[in-house]
Amino acid sequence: MNLKKNDKVIILAGKDKGKTGEIREVMPSKNKVVVTGINMISKHVKPNQNNKGGIQKMEAPIDASNVAVVCSKCKKHMTPKNKVEQSGTVTRVCRKCNEAI
Repeated sequence: MNLKKNDKVIILAGKDKGKTGEIREVMPSKNKVVVTGINMISKHVKPNQNNKGGIQKMEAPIDASNVAVVCSKCKKHMTPKNKVEQSGTVTRVCRKCNEAI
């Protein structure tokens, strides 16, 4: 999975297709990500001492294959590739403009 927290992504499939957002949480074991403002669901919550009950809107996880990283320079979506530097560090690079993400 080439997705990391705080990456700008575009949704490729589903009810929010075409929308963009930022990754809030990555779940590599389940191959899912949570994107802010995308895949909103309504959850019924019982009241307790800390909060009032009711219906709350929250983001649900979306499969990682349904999102693609958006390059900050060329503004196109792509799958980043890993580039090994001379010093041995690995950086993620845009496949279209070779700009570091």
